[in-house]
Amino acid sequence: MVQKGTWVRIKKILLPVGQRAPQDPEDTRNTPLVMWTKGFLAADANLGDEVQVTTAADRVETGTLVEVDPYYTHSYGKCVPELVQIDRNYRAFLYGGDK
Repeated sequence: MVQKGTWVRIKKILLPVGQRAPQDPEDTRNTPLVMWTKGFLAADANLGDEVQVTTAADRVETGTLVEVDPYYTHSYGKCVPELVQIDRNYRAFLYGGDK
């Protein structure tokens, strides 16, 4: 059970697959348009429930509760060894060595 007032993330399908614009590319038309929103839970709920949240901008949105205490998880991907070598070569060229 997630308590009222908890910072959460919700998911809402804005346009299902059949309602996407016909001029969109095929792969886009075959994917629903999804809105992800974070906010404070308006009432106690469980994951997967339809809920209301109040966002940081005081908007009220509804959607499916998918995450409690969301945080950023993006990255720049895995290390590319070739780029490490390019960096070393570039620094040697500019500064005369590893600095």
